[in-house]
Amino acid sequence: MSGSPDEEKLEELRQKKMEQLQDRADSQGEGNQEAAKQQADAQKKAVLRQHLTDEARKRLNTVKMSKPQFGEQVEQQVVSLSRSGRLQGKIDDDKMKQLLKELKPDSQSFDIQRR
Repeated sequence: MSGSPDEEKLEELRQKKMEQLQDRADSQGEGNQEAAKQQADAQKKAVLRQHLTDEARKRLNTVKMSKPQFGEQVEQQVVSLSRSGRLQGKIDDDKMKQLLKELKPDSQSFDIQRR
C-alpha cells in the first residue's frame, strides 16, 4: 500500500515537469516569431529608406497615420517593386502621389436626395 501514494506523487511531479517544459517551448516559439517579425520590419524600413526621398517618406507616413492598412499596402508595393528590380532611382513626392492614386481603392459616392 505504501507504493501507491509514492506512484501518485511521482505522476504528479511528471505532469508538472511536462507542463513546465511545454510552457518553455511555447515562450521560445513566440520569441522566435517576434525576432523574425522585427527583422522583417527592419529590412522593410531599410528598403524604404533607400528608395524613397524624404518628402515621399513623409507623405507615406501621413497616409499610414490616417489609413494604416492602405499605408501598409503601399509599403508592400514599394518593397516588392524594389525586390523585383523595377525601381530605377528614388521615388520622389510626385511619383508617390501617382502610386497612391493607382493603389487607392475605388471610392463610392452616394447621392442622397431628400423629398
